[in-house]
Amino acid sequence: MFHWEGVEMLDKEKLDTITKLFYDSFTNKEGLKPNVNGLYKLFIPEGIVIKNTGSTPEIYNLEQFIAPREKLLNEGTLTDFEEEEVSDRTEIFGNIAHRFSHYRKSGVLSGISFETHGMKTIQFIKTYDSWKISSIAWDDEREGLHIPKGF
Repeated sequence: MFHWEGVEMLDKEKLDTITKLFYDSFTNKEGLKPNVNGLYKLFIPEGIVIKNTGSTPEIYNLEQFIAPREKLLNEGTLTDFEEEEVSDRTEIFGNIAHRFSHYRKSGVLSGISFETHGMKTIQFIKTYDSWKISSIAWDDEREGLHIPKGF
């Protein structure tokens, strides 16, 4: 974590918790029920999610992002799924924060097992006394694109 003068460790701990809750929202491994609708509590209402793993970014508002994942994770297409943070770099300045998050995800999609690593960029804003996610964008490792050393 990059240290900014005046940043309370409590803020970093809150961001750690929000990030863990985000990743845990999708887990349906070992009989766990995913809590994708719980994302509404983690984001500001105007939150944006961007999947940028191909040639064209897929940009979603919360409803557009949550609805298909709710179906995917609960109707048997994606099973034994788990996503977790491997490491992070978090910077906090006053009421804004940014997190670069190396993550790992694995599961069985349409009967085929997979494991992938990627990076998420997560922006947070502080509202009153709580932190909320304002946006997330991600890209996955692929040929020619690997997680930087140090993550």
